[in-house]
Amino acid sequence: MSEALIALVVVALVVAVVIRRFRGEPLRARDLFVTPAVLVGIGVYSLVKSVPPGGADLAWVLAGAATGLLLGALRGLTPRLFVRHGHLWQRYTGWTLLAWVVSVAINAGLGAMATAAGTLGQARPTTLSIGVGLLGEAMTLALRARATGAPFAPEEEDSLLDRLTRRHH
Repeated sequence: MSEALIALVVVALVVAVVIRRFRGEPLRARDLFVTPAVLVGIGVYSLVKSVPPGGADLAWVLAGAATGLLLGALRGLTPRLFVRHGHLWQRYTGWTLLAWVVSVAINAGLGAMATAAGTLGQARPTTLSIGVGLLGEAMTLALRARATGAPFAPEEEDSLLDRLTRRHH
């Protein structure tokens, strides 16, 4: 699958998640970390496969990762956490949308600077950028959730992850 198609699928999935979170959804520990981990893994694989980064490329990758992690962590301060049915739920707010817009703008600016410095586009995979940002958000949300003292929502009995990883006998 081409890098552009993977990026398009990832962006579509992220948009779907954002819409679902604006409506409000149970806050599950696994949901916080699985998606970012998968996206970071795909992004690192794409990076290593396409362009083993040299000194300058690696510096831009690290700068992008640090920026994404920080922006994601700040974005993780904006969702509303509340208890419903005895466990935590989250709902994105207008501040979350603003944080997403600011994150995209800053990452685009960083990408433009990297391109102007001669870094190849393949050295900045979209999946890695989105994954690192979501990881920063997940870490902040997890800390905020723990501070409430309320439990995370129970895992779904038959989630997509369960269906994908279930062993067939």
